[in-house]
Amino acid sequence: MANLKFKYVRIQGKELARNTMTGKGIFSMCWDLIRNDTMEEEDAQLFQEIDAWFAENLPWPPQCMRQEAVVCWFKTENSEDMMKMIRPALWLLERYNHPYYLVYTNSPGEIVYEDKYQIVAKADVRIDDVPKSWAEESGAPKLSE
Repeated sequence: MANLKFKYVRIQGKELARNTMTGKGIFSMCWDLIRNDTMEEEDAQLFQEIDAWFAENLPWPPQCMRQEAVVCWFKTENSEDMMKMIRPALWLLERYNHPYYLVYTNSPGEIVYEDKYQIVAKADVRIDDVPKSWAEESGAPKLSE
């Protein structure tokens, strides 16, 4: 597994965004901590500086401006500057015990926007029933037994 090469990385949380049913991204999570008065003022100012840097250096995809059902991913091939600037935001999430995941993929779905640092893909919203447990099919005893 150590030799796997992934094209895209996303930082997302456990809470789902209503329009995508996908984990909220790092910017949404940090803004939520500010809006909920969880983040201390000094930390909020740090995040606002991070957010301002990204607003100045990373194009804002039109699909995101329109709040379409899309998911943003950093390109791993040239995201060093982006990841260097996002690390303090990861530190903030950890400081406030807010769980997050680094999700890597080569298959983000249908790409509807691309620039030097990121891609935007349509959210693949699909809710399936949970399949019958393989344990039940194997004849294993149920937990209540």
